[in-house]
Amino acid sequence: MTLPWGHSALPTRPKGVWPNGARVALWVAVGVESYRPDDGMTEDILPRGAPPDLVNAAWRDYGNRVGAFRLFDRLAGIGIRPAVLLNTNLYEEAPEVLTAARAAGSEIVAHGRTNSDSLPAIGSGAEADYVAEVRTRIEAEEGAPPGGWSSPWLAHTPSSLASLAGAGYRYLLDLRLDDQPVWLRTGTGRMLAIPYAAELNDSTSMIGRQMNARSFAAMIRDEAAELLGASHPVVMSVVLHSFISGQPWRMRPVAEALAEVAAMDGVWCATPAEIFDAVLAKPTLAVG
Repeated sequence: MTLPWGHSALPTRPKGVWPNGARVALWVAVGVESYRPDDGMTEDILPRGAPPDLVNAAWRDYGNRVGAFRLFDRLAGIGIRPAVLLNTNLYEEAPEVLTAARAAGSEIVAHGRTNSDSLPAIGSGAEADYVAEVRTRIEAEEGAPPGGWSSPWLAHTPSSLASLAGAGYRYLLDLRLDDQPVWLRTGTGRMLAIPYAAELNDSTSMIGRQMNARSFAAMIRDEAAELLGASHPVVMSVVLHSFISGQPWRMRPVAEALAEVAAMDGVWCATPAEIFDAVLAKPTLAVG
């Protein structure tokens, strides 16, 4: 498969800044997710037991009962409006989470129906209908369609970008191939890849690699300090999940680090939609 982006070397690019002269555009994702009990893909804190796996199901469900609400409150106090990566089954399963997300000024980003799904498992024949159905559901609930998509498990197929573009999605929140947004070829037009942290991500780092929360908070501070020295307009993303960083012992150090970064001179706390609009207004902010 040919990669859907071209090569661009950093020294050849024009320099610039984000709105209000910012050098770093910071966006924070909060994953609020639905899982089918004992079926499909799951995120587990302990090795999966025989069904019914109540321990892991309870750990995940904590996010939709408690963690999401606390995270939204803490981020609002910092002045960060998160991008909520939403499984649309939550509209039935935990509607109060969406009420809290709206109150926090969140951007709703499409994230499939449930995180037990993945685009490769859905199959190419059903993929286009699936991504379109998710967009239609969010539009019906929120009054406007989502501009962004983030794939469950960050999984793609050879046709997924074309399916997303065909359904009307304008930007993808799955890839970190650059510090700047990058235009992707979809076969039916362009889609903007807004940098998404594969490592500054509580799932991959604090669960996958068993990093402790204070080390993860140090990663946040170090990323911001280094990026603020960049001569090009860059994007910093931090990916949280309601059942991971929503746990109290993780939330405190993570929130403290985000508060420090949000207060730094030169940091613009943005949503993906605002980053996308800034690129449309000033194309040199993106690559490709």
